[in-house]
Amino acid sequence: MMMGLTSESYDRQYSDRQLLGRLSSYFGAYRRALIVVGALVFVITVLGLLDPIIISRSLDALRLQPSEQIALILFAYVLTSQIISFITNLVRRRYMARLIADVITRMRHEAFSASIQHDLSFFDEHQSGKIISRITNDTQELAQVVQLITDLISQFTTLIALVLVLMSTSWQLTLALLAMAPIVAVLGAAFRNLARKVTRRGFRAIAEVNSSIQEAVAGIRVAKNFRQEAAIYAGFKAVNKQSYTANLLRGFVLANVFPILNALSGVGTAVLVYMGGMSAGTGAISIGAWYLFILSVDRFWFPMTNIASFYAQIQSGLSACERIFALIDAPHTVKQLSSKPAQQLKGEIQFSNVNFRYNSQQQVLSDFSLHIKPGESVAFVGHTGAGKSSIVKLITRFYEFQSGQIAIDNEDIRNFDLTSYRRQLGIVSQTPFLFAGTVADNIRYARQDLTDAEIQSIANRIGDGEWLDALPGGLQTEVGERGGKLSMGQRQLVALVRVLAQAPPIFILDEATASVDPFTESQIQTALKLVLKTSTSILIAHRLFTVQAADRIIVIDHGQIIESGSHHALMGQGGYYATLYDTYFRHQSPDYKVSGVDYTSGKVKLA
Repeated sequence: MMMGLTSESYDRQYSDRQLLGRLSSYFGAYRRALIVVGALVFVITVLGLLDPIIISRSLDALRLQPSEQIALILFAYVLTSQIISFITNLVRRRYMARLIADVITRMRHEAFSASIQHDLSFFDEHQSGKIISRITNDTQELAQVVQLITDLISQFTTLIALVLVLMSTSWQLTLALLAMAPIVAVLGAAFRNLARKVTRRGFRAIAEVNSSIQEAVAGIRVAKNFRQEAAIYAGFKAVNKQSYTANLLRGFVLANVFPILNALSGVGTAVLVYMGGMSAGTGAISIGAWYLFILSVDRFWFPMTNIASFYAQIQSGLSACERIFALIDAPHTVKQLSSKPAQQLKGEIQFSNVNFRYNSQQQVLSDFSLHIKPGESVAFVGHTGAGKSSIVKLITRFYEFQSGQIAIDNEDIRNFDLTSYRRQLGIVSQTPFLFAGTVADNIRYARQDLTDAEIQSIANRIGDGEWLDALPGGLQTEVGERGGKLSMGQRQLVALVRVLAQAPPIFILDEATASVDPFTESQIQTALKLVLKTSTSILIAHRLFTVQAADRIIVIDHGQIIESGSHHALMGQGGYYATLYDTYFRHQSPDYKVSGVDYTSGKVKLA
């Protein structure tokens, strides 16, 4: 039942001291609010101490000289004290709510910022739903526990002051009380490791649920195509049951800490009540002092058991804190040697004896060398797994190579500031991603300064903008989540126009394999020609047009270049490329015929 609840590779364990110290640094940024809260806690503590003392003294006075006036004064004092305590506590909680909200918001900002700054390999390895769970669920859990901690701070100050009051009342009874306190403290500490363990597991289970939901919603179209809604539901039901089991255990452990400690403190209170009653009966202490002691004992045990029990429950917040900090502290695999701003690039690319592997068992490129001239367009072809996409991932600095060198314009790629460097890369992935919004919004994503008129002008460069006529609202058409309201061909066109607007020195295309209608295909070819004219282009080709349009074709097999040249030259050699052409591209040729079928006219010619 608990399968799949293992830690992530970037998880680490922090000590309580490290977590609390780091958490306190977040609160340190709000010193003014902390001072106000501290002052309010002091007022509440003083009132909490004065109440039993004044009541005790009043009882002694009433025993010696019964007086209605003293009773009325005592009534007025208690009423006023409770009103002031209520108002002060209300203001304290308001300040704390604002303070906690500020801290959690800042922590979420940092966690989200760290997430989007991670290398692409991080997201390839770790499920997005689990990352989202740390930024949302875990920070919310931490907020609840921080509120517990602030209450404990207030109770701890009351506890220290109460010990002093009790010592002045009866040092013998106070020592007897303090002798029982370590038992409660040790028992509370014993729950710590168990609480941390079940809480970690509970958070991982919730992360699995979030990941399952995120994946199901993202892939709902595929699921419906294959009528797999029941399978998706069954998968969710399994992880939800796993979460139920893990969090039921967590809830059981945390819910039983306080009752167990409270029962133990009840035994201690009973013993002390008996000892105090005997002392009052013999005249060792006054009735008022005995009342003060009994009232104070109850106020002593409440924060004492709270501190002991909440220490176990605080592990819930510390576990959340641990997961958040692990996400923030996760190391980057891409290592930069410098942060030199990338000036306007010419687009010359040089691979020199590059070795790259995803892991120790998966060597992809071995002593790979390649020179691409500025403005040259190079198409990479080869079977799946040959290393084509890996070359692109290295150029974009999404992954780190193990040895060798990649240079752009004779500068080691690891010396460039990643932000300024990637701004000069135009990338169209195999499945173009569009953000929810309009077509114009997605084109403007490359250059935020573009006006609608400029976007219209760029879009019109492709077939005089005819492709926009197929969209109900033209440039203002809503594309939907991930561009789901557009066809795959339309998404490719939007992605290519986005690159046209960017006008990058280096263009990278991982061409989609999906078939499109002839009109859209023609528009895509026009857009691609426009981009190729102005950029050094790296093309992972799946269409015959793209292969033939490239200045040079590089044939890759098992991370090695085995053939290189133009389409006609490579076909003339009759080697590996010719075989690939017959397998993948020949059917796209307008003169392709097989089994007596002329695919140009669609007519069958009988022999």
